[in-house]
Amino acid sequence: MLKVVLIMPEIAGNTGNVGRSCAATGSELHLVGPMGFTISERRLKRAGLDYWDKLAPKLYASVGEFLERLPKDADVFAFSAEGPRVHYDAPFTADSWLVFGSESSGLPPELRALWKERTWRVPMAPGTRSLNLASAAAVVIYEASRPRRD
Repeated sequence: MLKVVLIMPEIAGNTGNVGRSCAATGSELHLVGPMGFTISERRLKRAGLDYWDKLAPKLYASVGEFLERLPKDADVFAFSAEGPRVHYDAPFTADSWLVFGSESSGLPPELRALWKERTWRVPMAPGTRSLNLASAAAVVIYEASRPRRD
């Protein structure tokens, strides 16, 4: 099962929409704090609609806690606008961990350094700064969910 990780998400509506994409694809949602909202916030539940209770997101208080609990052999794909490779070429597996940063600052520099060889991007037209977190996550989640013909 795919695992979708949001590092320090700031906007409840974006997180709710990512949760909806996770529910639609049967993916797990992992939320790493600190977050810019509370998990009980109405905007979060409204964006996720009736899927939120079924998601049972995994919660981590900090990046440090997340890294401690991340399996050593985790198939990590980190996403950043500065990633050297495009997500179309990523060798996703059914058990991949898709890691996204916050809306305002993206993937933290320490994670970009840790996963330098595992950092990818969603291609954008020149001059585009970034995609909305929920949009970028949906694009990647569906690409990673696509059946492969190996």
